[in-house]
Amino acid sequence: MKWNKITIETTTEAEDMLSYELQEMGIEGVEIEDHVPLSEQDRKTMYVDLLPDEIAPDDGTARISCYIDEKENLEEMVAQIQAKIQELSAFLPMGSGKISLDVTEEEDWINNWKAFFKPFRLDDNIVIKPTWETLEEKREDDIVIEIDPGTAFGSGSHETTKLCISQLKKYIKKDMELLDVGTGSGILSIIGLKLGADHAMATDIDPNAIRATEENFAINGVTDGQAEVQQVNILDEAEAQAFYERNDGKKYDVIVANILADVIMPLSGLVTPLLKEGGVFIASGIINTMEEAVMEAMLSNHLEILEIHHMKDWVSITAKPGV
Repeated sequence: MKWNKITIETTTEAEDMLSYELQEMGIEGVEIEDHVPLSEQDRKTMYVDLLPDEIAPDDGTARISCYIDEKENLEEMVAQIQAKIQELSAFLPMGSGKISLDVTEEEDWINNWKAFFKPFRLDDNIVIKPTWETLEEKREDDIVIEIDPGTAFGSGSHETTKLCISQLKKYIKKDMELLDVGTGSGILSIIGLKLGADHAMATDIDPNAIRATEENFAINGVTDGQAEVQQVNILDEAEAQAFYERNDGKKYDVIVANILADVIMPLSGLVTPLLKEGGVFIASGIINTMEEAVMEAMLSNHLEILEIHHMKDWVSITAKPGV
């Protein structure tokens, strides 16, 4: 089935009102592209951080796209939108109001991005393979991870994930217990198990991440006995207490958190009771401008820093409980 795509060039001030008016016309969903920075709450909920050079300056412009069935009268719909833009321009800055048209297949909405996600080698013997791709080159000692990120963050290609994986390869030993905080797509838990961990506990605040992790566990043959997935915000006192009690105060050999600095700092004050004697805390997702702040938080929470590694603008810090 084909759909007509209508894209309107407007302003950030007008995007909410124009989106509302499009919905009033019977259009069920819209896409908004702008350069408005994420709020602090958005960052915490999404467990994502952005480098300054990854954020385009907010120039006040926005693009709103919507899709209508090819059976609908496109000319009439465009005329209605133009009339609404003219009406709203009396009391809102609408920008250029330029309308452009395109045609797309229904399945393209979800699947177009998959064309750009190909198998890739993280290091000497860890390969990430999308579930829909065929692996053409496989070495005898390769650890192949099948992955479908879905809407959750974590394909393994980001520098912060690579930093975590290099540390997991160093510290994970046979029969260890792993806690993966902010699991995303479950990739670090899966790799930990492939490296010899006896059991992985994967947690995330995002229900999309929980679903993606459960699916990726199944794809990679991870059994219920090998891993668990729980939706929990470890930083929330009530949720954390319920998590501890639900798991009978279980302790872990390795805790890995590939999140962001603002979460890792308070988390560093909570990991010690969860670590076994000799256990380590592997933290990544840290922009280099936050390295000192994270180190200070770890030290103030009586963690001893063992290693610091850099990859481009990102940092990972590995620590253990100190005296």
